[in-house]
Amino acid sequence: MLDIKLIRENPEKINELLKRRNPDLSIDEVIAVDVKRRQIQTAADELRAKRKKESQKIGELKMKGENTDAIQAEVKLIGDEIKNLEEEQTKLDEYQQDLLLHIPNIPSELTPVGKSEDDNVVVATWGKPTEFDFEPKPHWEICEEKGLVDFERGVKLSQSRFTLYTGKGAKLERAIINFFLDAHCSDQGYLEVLPPFMANAQTMTGTGQLPKFKEDMYKCENEDLYLIPTAEVPVTNIYSGEILSESDLPVKMAAYTPCFRREAGSAGKDTRGLIRVHQFNKVELVKLTKPEESQVEHEKLTEDAEDMLVQLGLPYRRVALCSADIGFSANKCWDLEVWMPSYNTYKEISSCSNYGDYQARRANIRYRDKETGKVNFVHTINGSGLAVGRTFAAILENFQQKDGTVLIPEVLQKYTGFDRI
Repeated sequence: MLDIKLIRENPEKINELLKRRNPDLSIDEVIAVDVKRRQIQTAADELRAKRKKESQKIGELKMKGENTDAIQAEVKLIGDEIKNLEEEQTKLDEYQQDLLLHIPNIPSELTPVGKSEDDNVVVATWGKPTEFDFEPKPHWEICEEKGLVDFERGVKLSQSRFTLYTGKGAKLERAIINFFLDAHCSDQGYLEVLPPFMANAQTMTGTGQLPKFKEDMYKCENEDLYLIPTAEVPVTNIYSGEILSESDLPVKMAAYTPCFRREAGSAGKDTRGLIRVHQFNKVELVKLTKPEESQVEHEKLTEDAEDMLVQLGLPYRRVALCSADIGFSANKCWDLEVWMPSYNTYKEISSCSNYGDYQARRANIRYRDKETGKVNFVHTINGSGLAVGRTFAAILENFQQKDGTVLIPEVLQKYTGFDRI
C-alpha cells in the first residue's frame, strides 16, 4: 500500500509514476478524499475544544448556583455534531483505505518505462537455445508416451488444467522440489519453512492478492480461507503485525507449496501441457530486508534462482519487466525465462520482485533501528526458485534424445535414482 504521507507530499510525482504503469491510473480521488477527511477532522477538533471550554463554564456556573440548562443543551448539540462528523470521517477513512488497497505500487526509477510486455528488456542470456538433429517433441507428447503425466485422468479427477503425475513423472517432480530446497537452504542459507496451503483474507490482503485479484483465487465456501496462489502469501505474512530487531534482517526463507490459480484472465493461453495449469508446485524465496539493502538483496535472490537453471544446464535469459508489465505490488521485477523448444521461444519460469515497503505497509511488518530506536517498515522481496512444473517441462524438451530417451540432469540423479527416462 502506498504511504498516504508520501502521496500528500508528492502527488504529481506519484501520479507520473503510476501513469508509467497505466495512463488511466491516478491518486487524484485519494487526494480529494484525504482533503475532505482532514477538513472534517479539523472541524471535529475545533468542536471538541469548544465543548471542553463550554463544559468548564458549566462547572463554574454550577459552583455559583446559576442555571446551566441552556449551556448544557448547547454542549449536547455540539456533541451530536461531533458524533456526526466522526461517523462521516470513519466512512471516508474506510473509503480511502479501499482506494489505497486497489492502487498498485509505483514502479522504481530503475524499471524500464513501457506500454506492454513488448517493451520488456532482455538484459542477459545464459546458454544457447537447444538444437537437435531430429524433430523434437513437445513435453506433453513425451509425458503421454512415457506415462509421466496423465492429462485425461487429471481432468476426470478435477477439471481442465489439472494434472496427474505418475511413475517416473511423479518421482522427477519430487526430485526437482527436493533439489531446489536443498540448494537454497543448505547452500544459499535460506531457512526452510512449510506454511499452510490456505490463507485468510487478511493474509491475502497483506501481499496484494486481495481485494484486487479476488476472481483469480479459489475460495473455500462459507470460510474465510483461500487456497494460496503462491507461497509468497503465507511466508511473507509470517511476521505480519510484528516488529523485528534490526539484527534479524535480512530474513531469508524458502518454501515448497502447491499453488492454486484460477487463471481467470488467461483463457486460451498455453492450453496444452504444463505451462499454464490451475494447480502447480513451486519453491518460493522470500526476503525481508532493511530499505537501504533491498536493491542488493533483490539482485542476490535473483542470482540464487538463476543458479538453479545453471546447475540444471537449462538455457535461459533474464528480462527486466517494463512499467506496464510488472506485478501489482512490485516496483521492480526480473523475469527468468527458460528456453522451450516446443514454443521456439523462452517462457517465464521465475519472477523475482522487489516490493519496497508496499507489502510491509499492508501487512504491518516493521523493524526497530538499533541506533535510533525508530520503528520502520521492512522491504519485502520474493521470487520463484523455480516453478517446478515448468522446470519439469523444460527438462523433458531440452534433454530429449534421438533414441526417444530423456537425460536427467546430473544434479537430480541422486534424487531420482535414474539417469534417463
